[in-house]
This record gives sequence, structure tokens and C-alpha cells, in this order.
Amino acid sequence: MATYVIFLRESIHDPAEMDIYGPKAGASLVGHAVKVLAAYGQQEVLEGDGIDGVVLLEFPTLAEAKAWYDGPGYREAREHRFRGAKYRAVIVEGV
Repeated sequence: MATYVIFLRESIHDPAEMDIYGPKAGASLVGHAVKVLAAYGQQEVLEGDGIDGVVLLEFPTLAEAKAWYDGPGYREAREHRFRGAKYRAVIVEGV
């Protein structure tokens, strides 16, 4: 069943860390069955607090999404995201 990883960026507090994160995060997707459905495009908040950016990834299964998120490539990349910005991240199965 299709599974989605959703990142909501609330704020950036260290742009240099985010400059490191971006290329590493992109490289971590190589070799995974993933579709990037949205990445920091134009947005309009309809409810709740405003956010700085959104990324939406689609994986074929929950297991594949978790394998990417917990894999060595993204584990290394996300440390820079943790230091560089405040995010919320969710993995959700589709219907």
C-alpha cells in the first residue's frame, strides 16, 4: 500500500546546516522506490499555524519508507536537519 512521508518545516535556525542537509537528503533517495510529489513549492495554509515549507514523498510500502528514513544515507542527512531547522515529520499509509 502506498505510504507517504510528509515533512513540515516550521523554521530554519542554522542555514549552513540546511545547506549541508539538502544535497545529502537528495542523495539518500537514490536506490529507493520513491516519488517526490512536492518539495517546497508554493503553498497556502488553510488551517492552523503557518509553515515555512512542505515535502511530500511517496513510497510503495510502509516498510520501504521506513527503510529509507532509518537507512544510513538519510540517518546521516537528518542530523544536519535536526541542527538546522525545526520540522514535523509523519509517515502515513494511503488507502
